[in-house]
Amino acid sequence: MVAKSLGDRVFNAINHTFLILVALVCVVPVLYVIAVSITPINEVMKNGGYVLIPQEISFAAYKELFTKDTIPRALMITLSLAIFGTFLNLVITALMAYPLSRKGLPGRGPLLLAVFFTMLFSGGLIPTYLIVKETGLLNTYGALIVPALVGTFQLLVMKSFFETIPEELFESARMDGAQELKILYSIVLPLSVPALITVGLFYMVGHWNEIFRAIMYITNSELYPLQVVIRSMLIQSADFNQAEVVVPTMTLQMAAVMIASIPVIVFYPFVQKHLTKGMLIGAIKG
Repeated sequence: MVAKSLGDRVFNAINHTFLILVALVCVVPVLYVIAVSITPINEVMKNGGYVLIPQEISFAAYKELFTKDTIPRALMITLSLAIFGTFLNLVITALMAYPLSRKGLPGRGPLLLAVFFTMLFSGGLIPTYLIVKETGLLNTYGALIVPALVGTFQLLVMKSFFETIPEELFESARMDGAQELKILYSIVLPLSVPALITVGLFYMVGHWNEIFRAIMYITNSELYPLQVVIRSMLIQSADFNQAEVVVPTMTLQMAAVMIASIPVIVFYPFVQKHLTKGMLIGAIKG
């Protein structure tokens, strides 16, 4: 075993120290939100508004949030948008990516150029709003799904993955009389599970964190998704002189943030390897 030089040990010490500081910057805010959401406000106030390890634990804030119908309704709306919207995203994206992945498609070059152009330049805020308004999508969930039905980056990632499938499989299927839709459904999609998971995760996280379109297109508070409801709670003034209130605003705010974050935190580790693989596909082939 080769002994490390003094320079290597100093470098490793600096590297480890830097990584620990970066980890603390990422972890401490999460711990703070969790701690405040389960700590009585008196203890938070006693520690100057900051607490990481609570001496006393209370889940009154979570109970209060689920007692009222605002958070459960917003949670169900967001969950429905994430599931149904992601399904539509994957269907339309796959239907576009498959023909664009075939080199024999007439006009493939100009079509790809048009797709790439939308990655650099959008239609603009006001024109998009006017289109949504004129199509009658205002104050409907369609306004949160239809304008973002196909993401350019996700489309290119899926197209790149489809291009890695051996051409012999397509030729064999065509010799057996299969049509293109049949080939897509029976051969391409079953072989593209990693790409579908990666692209689906991108879409699902986007729907889960949807706030800008909801603020733009939804004015009926009964239709607000979870992120808009939490935003409304967070912009309320956090009055620390609320110890006499059963569940103070600050504790409710942190509990609501945790309710919105937990599904993504729990779900992400299971698909992380597919996400990394999909991003590498897009980086190499796109």
